Amino acid sequence: QLLFVRSPFASHCATMATLLRTTRRAAQRLTPSCGLSAALTSRPPATAYVRCCSSQSAAAQPVQIEMDGESATEPPVKDEDQGIRPRQIVEHLDRYIVGQAEAKRAVAVALRNRWRRQQVPAGLREEIMPKNILMIGPTGVGKTEVARRLAKLANAPFIKVEATKFTEVGFVGKDVDQIIRDLVEVGMNTAKAKAMEKIKDKVAAKVEERILDCLVGASNIAHNREAFRKLLRAGHLDDRLIEVEVPEKKANPPQLDPSGGNAFPMNEIILRFDKMHGRQKMEKREMPLKDAVPVLTELESEKLISEEEIKRQAIWSVEQEGIVFIDEIDKICSRGEYRGSADASSEGVQRDLLPLLEGSQVSTKHGNINTDHILFIASGAFHYCKPSDLLAELQGRLPIRVELKALTEKDMYTILTEPENNLVKQQSALMFTEGVHLEITDAAKQRMAQLATHINRDVDNIGARRLHTIIERLMEDLSFTACDRAGERIVLDAEQVQQAVGELAKKSDLSRFIL
Repeated sequence: QLLFVRSPFASHCATMATLLRTTRRAAQRLTPSCGLSAALTSRPPATAYVRCCSSQSAAAQPVQIEMDGESATEPPVKDEDQGIRPRQIVEHLDRYIVGQAEAKRAVAVALRNRWRRQQVPAGLREEIMPKNILMIGPTGVGKTEVARRLAKLANAPFIKVEATKFTEVGFVGKDVDQIIRDLVEVGMNTAKAKAMEKIKDKVAAKVEERILDCLVGASNIAHNREAFRKLLRAGHLDDRLIEVEVPEKKANPPQLDPSGGNAFPMNEIILRFDKMHGRQKMEKREMPLKDAVPVLTELESEKLISEEEIKRQAIWSVEQEGIVFIDEIDKICSRGEYRGSADASSEGVQRDLLPLLEGSQVSTKHGNINTDHILFIASGAFHYCKPSDLLAELQGRLPIRVELKALTEKDMYTILTEPENNLVKQQSALMFTEGVHLEITDAAKQRMAQLATHINRDVDNIGARRLHTIIERLMEDLSFTACDRAGERIVLDAEQVQQAVGELAKKSDLSRFIL
């Protein structure tokens, strides 16, 4: 009779195998609302930590586990990823943009849906496509400002482009695929910044030690090293020259590839190849300490950051969370009766945009990008044409339409008073740098709002941008003499506004009758 004895190592392996099978079954059974299901089914197989059951004090050892044969194409779960709520998005936009509640709600829901999609099971997630938005409204009512504020809020790859900058394939100029290439570069920078943020403390310590080695030497007396460390942290050595080793760089003109994107210069390819094989050439440079810190920080960060991991996370983020804002889309559109006389490439640009919005593969130097789940937001004033003059296929790919309203006199007054860092506050801060205390009365603000509304109605309606013209005309003399009036307190009232800007309103009345 044979006796089989199970070794501790075999028991440990069996425990790991059981844990893996249990994890797979749990991932398949759990509902999306659980949260763990989303983490296991929607994210790549990150490093799992398994504690040896034979020793409670043993340190957790990283074990690479791949689930169901899926490749690591998605980044790890974000610790703080509970998503930002639509109400919070609207409240944030309210701090900077007056009115336009419908547009704010539309972009808030679209942004929240990006997060919701990541929480559903993988099979269903691939079927959920973003609902692209078309914002329609006169110039100066906040369309572009919504994009600017959304970019800071999204915490995702975001790019704003002008539709007029692109031409049809075959014409001289950039084709629309360049939008995605630029978005990938934004994603690479964002992913690298996040990675550097995680290791900044470790990098800062390494940079400090390298600088101290340059200042006092690696084998110097300990108390001398600590004395220099205190001076370094206090900033007393910022202007001191030190010699550092940096990678050798050679000037190389940019090379363009046939697809319109920037190709890698040959020298950069050689440098990357040398770095991979440890043959990168270094050169010594002398520079002030304050200039050496960012250089050394970059070098130390590159040692700790995997470029392949950065690229992987950037591509995932662009494909799953990317947002593209296309401004002035009405400028590549013409009325039906004048369609033949429009710019030769305008309708072609619309046709080229179709596959991007519908979903296609775009080749970039970092890899192919799938645009199926990128959110597109288009905007235009549509003064001389209607949204229905766009290609029917393009209209179908922008299913959500939001109309922004023209600004009233009350809105103009609110713009001058309520938003953070409003125009009046900006002018007061500029004058304070000269020692001048500027105060603009409430009556003056109301008069500026009245004049802006009047001129917009009688001439061209440029929305809130009219306030820039008025306030610059009001501040013209004071801005010129402010440096000679330090210590003064200056109050601007409604009468001074009328004197400075009233003439502008009269000229606008006459301009309608002058050829």
